[in-house]
Parts: sequence; structure tokens; C-alpha cells
Amino acid sequence: MKIVQYPHPALRHVAKPLKAIDAEVRQVAGKMLELMYEAKGLGLAAPQVALPYRMLVMNFAGDADQKDQECVAINPVLVEKKDGTEEGSEGCLSFPGLYQKVRRAKTVVVRAYNLEGQLYEMTAKELPARLWQHEIDHLDGTLYIDKMGPLGKIAARGALREFEQKFRKAQEKGEIPSDADIEKMLKEIEEKM
Repeated sequence: MKIVQYPHPALRHVAKPLKAIDAEVRQVAGKMLELMYEAKGLGLAAPQVALPYRMLVMNFAGDADQKDQECVAINPVLVEKKDGTEEGSEGCLSFPGLYQKVRRAKTVVVRAYNLEGQLYEMTAKELPARLWQHEIDHLDGTLYIDKMGPLGKIAARGALREFEQKFRKAQEKGEIPSDADIEKMLKEIEEKM
């Protein structure tokens, strides 16, 4: 398992809800947390590791030693956005080195299942609210580049072209499967869910 980079098709694939929480799902969540910490990230959604699951992992402090800040969310739903919006800088592990301002709700209420299958609800403000919105967007095939303002999109153009060129070259060399093969793989995983 590894973190995929833009424009990998899994990043635009709308994830499907998990129907069961078994040993494999728990193992995937653990590996996702490891990858997130290795990459010095705050959150990671299953599509970012080419899995079409509605699952994400986060650590609001970005510190592996602060387990109380760790969160695994299965089938998360954004229930409510409130307290207005604010612009803030965002990055993404699937876009290494690209940071731009994105407008997000200041406060969100989310509902999800934990690894024990228990439903929980959380109200998050500021950075945790931003994280929830960013990661849930991933599950819907929406990327933070879609949420950037006009100036951010213009500023990001060059970096996005570089990501696209690097990805296509890796495909040409056979290091990454074709888009069609990736889509087929995602569908096969969904059929087994």
C-alpha cells in the first residue's frame, strides 16, 4: 500500500460505503495511519491509497505519540456546516509540496463509525473542521484543487502540469497501470466489499 499522487484515477473515484468492519478493514486503517505519519500528514482517505472505501484516518495534532488526537472514521457523513467560513492554507499528501488557500466552514458536525462499529458524532472547529471537510471530499472524488479560488488555481497550474507529466511518464514506463486498468481494479475491489 502506498499513497497515490494526482492525477491517479482513484482520487476522482467516488468511494462506496463499507458494509462490514472486519480484520482486513482494521489492518488497512492501521497501515493508512502508518503511511500518514511517515508522510507527516494530518489525514488520509482510502482513495488516496487506491481503495474505494468510505474510510479515513486523521490525527488532529499530526503527532503519532498523541493517540488521543487520532481518529478512524468509517462511512463518515458531514451532518452540518456552521459558524460561517474562513480561508486557510491546505496541502494534500497526494499533491506533495502544493499548498493553496481554500475556503471551508469554520465548524462542522460529522457522524461516522469507529473500528468497533460504534456510531459517533463529533463537532469540530478550526483545523479539525478543515481536516474533516478535506478528507470527506476525498471520499466523494473532490480534491482541494477543486475548492481553490481563481488565483489559487492559476498559481497551482504549473505544479499540476508537473504532477500530470510525472504520472503519465510513469504509466508509459509501466510503473503505474493505465487509467482503464486502475478503474477496473477499483471496480473489482468494490465487488468484493
